[in-house]
Order: sequence, then structure tokens, then C-alpha cells
Amino acid sequence: MSILSSVLVPVHAADLSQLSGQDANAGLKAALEQGANAALSKLGVQGGFLNNEKVRIPLPSILEKTKPILKLSGQSKQLDELVVSMNRAAESAVPMAKPLLIDAVKSMSIADAKAILGGGDTSVTQFFKEKTAKPLSVKFMPIVKGVTDKVGLAGKYNGVMEKAKKLGAVSEQEATVEAYVSSRAVDALYLMIAEEEKAIRKDPLGTGSKIIGKVFGLLK
Repeated sequence: MSILSSVLVPVHAADLSQLSGQDANAGLKAALEQGANAALSKLGVQGGFLNNEKVRIPLPSILEKTKPILKLSGQSKQLDELVVSMNRAAESAVPMAKPLLIDAVKSMSIADAKAILGGGDTSVTQFFKEKTAKPLSVKFMPIVKGVTDKVGLAGKYNGVMEKAKKLGAVSEQEATVEAYVSSRAVDALYLMIAEEEKAIRKDPLGTGSKIIGKVFGLLK
């Protein structure tokens, strides 16, 4: 029995013992890459956020609450522009995640493999989240800011929130438009990866990859 198989004995022992460590690693890495690429291809395009109700980024909660007042004061168009700008910013930022996701796949250890194979329907997603959440937010921020800064209402929002932040009246994630959008974009990426992972686990042979079918087929 291989080293990887032996550490996985408590989970599906009879099935996983049929896998060599090489096959298990190859299958998991293929699934990681396929899930990440599929999520990126859906989100990192025009309309990837704006036209997808699951991930479409709404106004920050404070603006949402004051939306009726802002509309009455003639700022309806600005609100619409901000929503479009935020979602376009997320669509522009998400492709930048690919190098970090690929590095995460390359860094996968036997312990990671054990957690993924023995985990639930979204253990692949959880692996990505643990490895990439913080650096992704940092990487997305300047890209998002470059897009949203062009919208006047974004600048006004950031000015007001800066004062509110000093008083402790606003969360870090909503302190600026770019922080808010970056956080939502990261969450959306993991959500879409989770959907891809569930699809792979449900029908591993349908992925068209022999090694994914072999590894995840044993877990069904």
C-alpha cells in the first residue's frame, strides 16, 4: 500500500487502497485545476458578476439602506453606475487569481490530500480558501480601485466611510468601495469553485479526465 493510501485508510479504506500515491495526487491536482479554471472562466468575463444573480455585487449595506433618499435627491443614475462599476471591477480582478490558485495546487501536501479526499463536498474549495484568501484580497484591491475610482459616488462613499471607520461605526470590509468589492469577489470565486467541485464529485467521469474519474469515482 502506498504512503498516501495508508494515511487515508480510515476513509473509504477498501477503495482508496487501490490508488497509488502518484494517482491520488495527480487526480486531486487535476480536479483542483479544473474546478479553478472553470470558476475563473465564468466569473472573469464581461457579465460574469453583473449577469449572475448568485454573485452579483449589490450596493454596500449602508448605501442600500439610504437608497430611497439618494434616489429622491436625484442620485439614482449614480447608484446604478456604481453597481455596474463594482461588478465590472470584480470581473476584471478575478483573472488575477489564477497564479495564486495554481501555486496552491502545486503546494498540495499529503496532509492536504488526506483532508480533501476525506472531506465533504467542498473540501477542495476549503483547501483553496485556506491557501489563498488573504493574498487574493490584497491582489484584487488595486485592480478594483482603478475601476471604481472613476465613479463619483465611490469617492463620496469612501470619504464618508473614512470618518465612520474612525468612530468604529463601519466594518473593515465596507470601509471603502474597493475593500467591499474585493471581499465579495473573493467570496464569489470560492462559491463558484464549490459548485464546480460538487459537479466533479457527482459525475467524475463526466469531467472527461481519466485520472479524475479514477480518483473521485472511488469516493462515490
